[in-house]
Amino acid sequence: MSKTPTLSHLVKRTVLSALTATTLLGVASFSNAAFFKNNLPTDQDAELSVGVNVIAVKSAYDLEDSTDIKVLPGVFYDNNRVYARGAQAGAYLINDGTNQLSAYAQLDGSEFDPDDATGALQGLDKRKSSAAAGLSYLRRTPIGGFRLQVATDVLDKSGGNTARLTYLAKITKNKLTVYPSIGFEYQDADYNNYYYGVNEQESAKTGVEAYESNNSLNPYINISANYDFNERWAGFANQSLSYLPNEQYDSPMVDSRTDATTTLGLLYKF
Repeated sequence: MSKTPTLSHLVKRTVLSALTATTLLGVASFSNAAFFKNNLPTDQDAELSVGVNVIAVKSAYDLEDSTDIKVLPGVFYDNNRVYARGAQAGAYLINDGTNQLSAYAQLDGSEFDPDDATGALQGLDKRKSSAAAGLSYLRRTPIGGFRLQVATDVLDKSGGNTARLTYLAKITKNKLTVYPSIGFEYQDADYNNYYYGVNEQESAKTGVEAYESNNSLNPYINISANYDFNERWAGFANQSLSYLPNEQYDSPMVDSRTDATTTLGLLYKF
């Protein structure tokens, strides 16, 4: 979606991208610094799990078929220094068993293909997913974990920023481990206008009503489960559901209050 960013937006994006890049580049050295001497030792026996995921995304966009099926690889690894969890990879600045501060990068954002849309929406521009990078802090407590994440769009598709506050729990029974979580995600106006806004040029071309969004706060719930079939093979499942607030739902591109993603995967542990 074409847009003309203001000078303040350009400065904000440049500064955030530079800070993020600097943080990512310095993670390896900082994590070994004396200031973080209480970090957990590197786990030399950490398992690498590689597999394939079948992902069904039910989009809130007004599409002919709102469910998109994808097949993607999955990687899981954590040695107390670096980690990979599906579409996210990062490195720890602090990891002392109670507190975790990490720098990370991950796939982010929605996808809107006008060829799949209904009516006049077929004349709109594409919205593409992007890559986000930022910082994540997790505090473990006797009642569960509390995690705060902040990130910025480093590929400048939307030029937007997001933040997420999550409560996480862990339930283990024999070979089954379940991870329920609930929280809120903040998305700024730049992010929302790229994925849900309709600019004047698009409106004039298609007749779709122009729409400018604002900052939003999206509640969401997520549940993941992992089942160990044996020492080498495991099954993985995930269900997430996000509720669209008015800043997104009022867009003429949208016809549902929810975005939902279902993932089924099979993992091999090395």
